[in-house]
Formats: sequence, C-alpha cells, structure tokens
Amino acid sequence: MIVTTTPNVEGRRITQYYGIVAGEAIMGANIVRDFMASITDVIGGRSAAYEDQLIKAREMAVQEMSDRAARLGANAVVGVDIDYEVLGSNNGMLMVSASGTAVRVE
Repeated sequence: MIVTTTPNVEGRRITQYYGIVAGEAIMGANIVRDFMASITDVIGGRSAAYEDQLIKAREMAVQEMSDRAARLGANAVVGVDIDYEVLGSNNGMLMVSASGTAVRVE
C-alpha cells in the first residue's frame, strides 16, 4: 500500500477513487510514564516514553487507515493528514487520527 501526503503518486496515474478513509488510535496516559515525563520536564530533555507512544499511536492510525483502503480495493492512499488531539477530563488520553483518499493507481 502506497501512503503519501501528496495529492498523487508521482509517475503513477490514478485510475479509480474510492473515497475518504480514516484510522484512529487512542492511547491512555500511564502513571509511571507520567511520573518519568515529569522528571524529564524538571531536569530537561526529551521524554522518550511519550515519544514512543506518539510513534506507536501514529503507526496504528496509519495502519488502520491503510487496512480500510485495502478492503475497498485501493492500492494507495493520497492526501494523507495526521492529527493529534488530547482528550478526557484531565487530558489523560491522546487520539491520533490519519485520513486520506483511497485510490487505485497503475
């Protein structure tokens, strides 16, 4: 499956459009990860635990979007957009969503 943020796939002609597809991943905050992140905030640096969760959530959302496109008969998703949102009463959850247009290319 070709996944791209561009509106087309260079060198390939789009032969069919299937419509918009999306994938979402929601990750809950973890008390140990939160504690480690707070230490990182105090002493400076990057929070590897949160970065790993962001990467995992993004990969899950893109995979879910790709799977939905494949079920429609697409072999590519173009115009992909990835959004990050914080959810929950205490902002304790992260939602990552990926959306794009499912297409068939030559």
